[in-house]
Amino acid sequence: QVQLVESGGGLVQPGGSLRLSCAASGSILTIYNMGWYRQAPGKQRDLVAVITAGGTTNYADSVKGRFTISRDNAKNTEYLQMDSLKPEDTAVYYCYAQVRDRLLRKNDYWGQGTQVTVSS
Repeated sequence: QVQLVESGGGLVQPGGSLRLSCAASGSILTIYNMGWYRQAPGKQRDLVAVITAGGTTNYADSVKGRFTISRDNAKNTEYLQMDSLKPEDTAVYYCYAQVRDRLLRKNDYWGQGTQVTVSS
């Protein structure tokens, strides 16, 4: 079993910053891609950012230059630094990780979601 636990969401004013964290634990052999998705009310879940095991990153156009994804492989943890936040960034943010477990099975795992609200 693998679990992803998120933290760091909350309410912030436009122009402010938040940092999300996502820690993976359990029967982990290797973590491949890690990333963040978000889902606003009434909308589909969209990719925000992804980072490979080697540190290559990719971002949605809407967050380029404002969000930064990173990971600490020793801690099996990924982060999403969100700066210059806008009201349209309001959503539930979900982390995910592609994990090969100690039984050599490869699956995608998701965090429970954390609410980010950008409002004055």
